[in-house]
Amino acid sequence: MKNTSKIVVLSALSIFSSFVYANNIGNYSLTVKVEGLRNSEGMVQFALYNKDDTIPDEQYKKYYRKQTVNINNGSSYVIFNDLPKGRYAVNALHDENMDGKIDKGFILPIEGIGFTNYTSIGLGNRPNFLKASFNITTNEIKFIKIIYF
Repeated sequence: MKNTSKIVVLSALSIFSSFVYANNIGNYSLTVKVEGLRNSEGMVQFALYNKDDTIPDEQYKKYYRKQTVNINNGSSYVIFNDLPKGRYAVNALHDENMDGKIDKGFILPIEGIGFTNYTSIGLGNRPNFLKASFNITTNEIKFIKIIYF
């Protein structure tokens, strides 16, 4: 009887610990903020990427997660929850006309755009995943500078 009780208790502890362990693996959050938007029109679209060669993504087809949020006094932020450890990059678009895409003039965007780890964008400084990416091993907060051309 004692051995049976020990087996039941050990089994229950094993099952319980596997649930606790599984729930604590890779449940990180990423908060991304933009400030200094030129106006409060439209929305800000945040696209999260987790693979090489996904940036640039002008048609928004290669993202891992995407959220569109309101603007409040020229600022906006988003929180991506339940992220596993890994390498990520974020693109933020000040989507003034709320069409979900990067509107361009002749060549350059006419709406504000930014990427993690970028303070300027140009022909010699085109966005790519390697430069825009960072590791997540804990909860993170990132700021993106929105660039207007």
